Amino acid sequence: MSAGTSNGAGGDVNLSVDGGGSERHVPVLLDSVLAYLAPKPDELIIDGTFGAGGYSRAFLERGAHVIGVDRDPDAIAGGQSLVEASNGRLTLVPGQFAELEAHARTLGHDGVDGVVLDLGVSSMQLDQAERGFSFMRDGPLDMRMEQAGPSAADVVNELPVRDLIRIIGLLGEEKRAPSVAHAIERARLERPFTRTAELSLLVEKVLGRNPKKAQIHPATRTFQALRIFVNGELHQAAQALQAAENILKPGGRLVIVSFHSLEDRLVKKFFADRSKTRGGGSRHLPEEDVPPATFELLSRKAIDPTVEEAEGNPRARSAKLRAGLRTDAPARDLDIHSIGVPRLAAFHGLGG
Repeated sequence: MSAGTSNGAGGDVNLSVDGGGSERHVPVLLDSVLAYLAPKPDELIIDGTFGAGGYSRAFLERGAHVIGVDRDPDAIAGGQSLVEASNGRLTLVPGQFAELEAHARTLGHDGVDGVVLDLGVSSMQLDQAERGFSFMRDGPLDMRMEQAGPSAADVVNELPVRDLIRIIGLLGEEKRAPSVAHAIERARLERPFTRTAELSLLVEKVLGRNPKKAQIHPATRTFQALRIFVNGELHQAAQALQAAENILKPGGRLVIVSFHSLEDRLVKKFFADRSKTRGGGSRHLPEEDVPPATFELLSRKAIDPTVEEAEGNPRARSAKLRAGLRTDAPARDLDIHSIGVPRLAAFHGLGG
């Protein structure tokens, strides 16, 4: 099917416009997302991370109705042309994907047929120096997806060093987090950090360049940690998994694309817990009671990009997809810390 037609009840619709206004954006693992989500005409899909609209456009082309959610005002504004082209089948909602159940119910839907989440920062945000996400482009040390609330500069300049160590160590998986955090503490006494280049140069000076990993910038893990903390990404992801379980109809599908080990482990643990059908126990102890499984795994292992996609789209190289089919078992409460969300310092609404 061409990008400009639809096989749904909405009739022929020109969907060739770019929802996010970026010709460079390529949806990651799109073929796999479509295979596991299997959108059909007149089904209702929540695209919890609308971004540039790549997934939503593909769902619309297959005749589905879509609720697109994004916390970034730029993404919502950029998607209006796709809304206009969709014949009323695309609704964009500004907000967090952790609240996707509430968004659907507010729009009058008690259940949906599919939910997809593309976790992490979008290429559009990375490409804009003024958003402050990238150590490769100098800009304000910001990193806020919603463009509101505490920024990365606030975190770097105000948090105690012990909290910076935990954030950089846990969320960035940076082995030398104490060295980086103490260097930040010394530097900010002389002058507060305001630019991405200032922080990037400091981290590079502390860690140096690894000749065996020349393609990986030394500041990669520190920037990842700050971005995840500023945006509460792991908290958001865990809460979105709970919300998806609550709003999916029996037979509905949940598809998650993640980009680093923290996200993937969280999703893996969630699906492992929700698809468990028997307790562990031992020959000395009785099997523990296990609640009815709320999901059936659609793949035992994570789905990786093909070699061709990884070569053609650098953002896809670390991507992993996991998917589950909603059973008819009742949803149950989720302890987000039990699936890997760390407890971190509370800072003006962040952490916890």
